[in-house]
Amino acid sequence: MLRLALLSLLALPLLAQDRIGTVQVRVSTDRPDWRYEPGQPVRFRILAIQDGHPVIGAKVTYRIGPEMMPPKIEQTATLSADGLTVEGGTLNEPGFLRCIVTVEQNGKTYRGLATAAFRPEALQPTQQDPADFDQFWAAGKAALAKVPVDAKVTPLPEYGNAAVDCYHVNLQNVGMSAAPSRLYGVLCEPKAPGKYPALLSVPGAGVRPYRGLAAIAARGVITFQIGIHGIPVTMDQSVYDSLGAGALANYNTIGLDSRDRYYYRRVYLGCVRANDFLTSHPKWDGAHLAVTGGSQGGALSIVTAALDPRVKGLAAYYPALSDVTGYLQNRAGGWPHMFRSTEGPLSHRSTEKIETTRYYDVVNFARRVKVPGFYSWGFNDETCPPTSMYAAYNVIPAPKKLLLALETGHNNIPEQVAEVDAWLLAFLRASSVQN
Repeated sequence: MLRLALLSLLALPLLAQDRIGTVQVRVSTDRPDWRYEPGQPVRFRILAIQDGHPVIGAKVTYRIGPEMMPPKIEQTATLSADGLTVEGGTLNEPGFLRCIVTVEQNGKTYRGLATAAFRPEALQPTQQDPADFDQFWAAGKAALAKVPVDAKVTPLPEYGNAAVDCYHVNLQNVGMSAAPSRLYGVLCEPKAPGKYPALLSVPGAGVRPYRGLAAIAARGVITFQIGIHGIPVTMDQSVYDSLGAGALANYNTIGLDSRDRYYYRRVYLGCVRANDFLTSHPKWDGAHLAVTGGSQGGALSIVTAALDPRVKGLAAYYPALSDVTGYLQNRAGGWPHMFRSTEGPLSHRSTEKIETTRYYDVVNFARRVKVPGFYSWGFNDETCPPTSMYAAYNVIPAPKKLLLALETGHNNIPEQVAEVDAWLLAFLRASSVQN
């Protein structure tokens, strides 16, 4: 009897154990492709899942409206076992309608969203195309051509592999003033003798080190991954953290009141300078060059392809800096959202700054892309809103393919990366064979 009593006492804590787990908030549209015609109503379904089962009785708040704009609907409800289905209304013109959901559970707030598309292929840019756009950038490239490349190459044996050698490369570039600046990156080249296509990798926003693309180089491509800030790309992370919080904080709006002093002038021309180096590489096949990147790098991919006729193809994830003037027309604009605020220290809505963006907006480079491109993004991106990306994509006159990962935000999924990499390698290999 005593033994049975002890066993019963030991079993009690197992029956009374507390549980904890991450709550996943799943939001979906009532159409599997998330697409609607203007005027058609949308229903959003909301579920909260913990340990594979619905969360019941939790407080849920949902906000629905055009992406990046104030919500038109804001309600609070309680979740049942079947979740919650809400009427989202509609849009009467091309664009995106977003439902953002927060769920409170275990003293924490969890978040999810879904974004319905209304004929996005009909979206057109708000950004104006300056009459002297081509002359402005022709003058910039002419100024760059007068600056010697002055390449300094340092081996990075720890960055390579059995098939690839890597190097830290330091090039001369135009500066923000009369004095030249420097451009840094990591070159990865196949060890085997031969001629190879080349790939320029341009970076997303931020301040960080880079290690190069050795894995792609091992598949028979010369790769050059660059930074944009004129600083070495192989330093300790703490250095970049300090610069990002200090001298390079908000770099994307430095000099925005002047098209000649804006931060991205040196960056855009630096991408051309990186190609000067790549196309002088003794193992380059002499004809085939592509560019790729995501976010800011997606923007730079389109910009570089438009500026540099040596580029034969591009692959861009969720391009930033696209149709940034959207906010001036009461719709979503692209990162870095410099015109989103109408007042206060974050507002940049001056005539001079708006005018400068016309020469740097990806929309106006997209109009001038002449080479095949592969593009990819998701509808739930809150950093680079799909409205802004479609505004650029829709005006590209060259052959193009769009791969959607609907549920993704500002991120990639492995399946998406595999598709884009396969396209890039097939494109470069086909080009190389033809050569």
